[in-house]
Amino acid sequence: MNENLWIGFLLATAAGLSTTFGSLMGILIRRPGPVFMSFTLGFSAGIMILISFVELLPCGIERIGFLPAHMAFFLGIGTFFLIDVLIPHEYIGQKDRTESQASSRLNRTGLMLALGIGIHNFPEGMLTLVGSIEDVRLGAAIALAIAIHNVPEGLAVSIPVYAATGSRKKAFWFSFLSGVSEPVGAGVAALVLLPFLSPPVIGWSFSWVAGIMVAISLDEIIPSAKAFGREHTPILGILLGMMVMAFSLAVLG
Repeated sequence: MNENLWIGFLLATAAGLSTTFGSLMGILIRRPGPVFMSFTLGFSAGIMILISFVELLPCGIERIGFLPAHMAFFLGIGTFFLIDVLIPHEYIGQKDRTESQASSRLNRTGLMLALGIGIHNFPEGMLTLVGSIEDVRLGAAIALAIAIHNVPEGLAVSIPVYAATGSRKKAFWFSFLSGVSEPVGAGVAALVLLPFLSPPVIGWSFSWVAGIMVAISLDEIIPSAKAFGREHTPILGILLGMMVMAFSLAVLG
């Protein structure tokens, strides 16, 4: 259990800090095109949706029963939307990417994106830790999906800051700090859950996590993928993400 806990924390840290990879892409190389962004986000959503319905929710049903597991699932969706309502933020691709903005506006956009992404990364750290406590394989799959969609988030933060200030250092640190909240979320999950960990708690947690992951995918990642203007690219990414994750789960047993 302690070994799984530390592995989960390391996975959450790696997933959160993948935003810095996106940041480096934004400040060192040309901005990836819309096809790449759209496909990558769709791929991440496919992984998260498949994990939720094939692994997490069935585990919850097995431990606490069909109705309680689905109650926890919908509670997870409600939790995400409550966070979204209380702390509104701009999604990737929500604004016109071709409009000319003043430097101060670009800098503010980067700051607000960093804040919003940091807040929304917090529960993702909890997801990774909860999955790893039960099964490191599951925690790694969740961390992979989160890491993939964190790369475009790092791009979204670094590009406006770099364009506004000309400072690679500032653009990098904004992105880095937005990802740090993920291991913080994992730490909070460890403090809250571990003293009460039992099969029913795991069942409720898994079902709740599944609801959050589905809500993130449907309300945030897929609309962001569609916003890059490629009609069929997101669904191709979703399908491939599901296929890759299904194959991985089968191979890993």
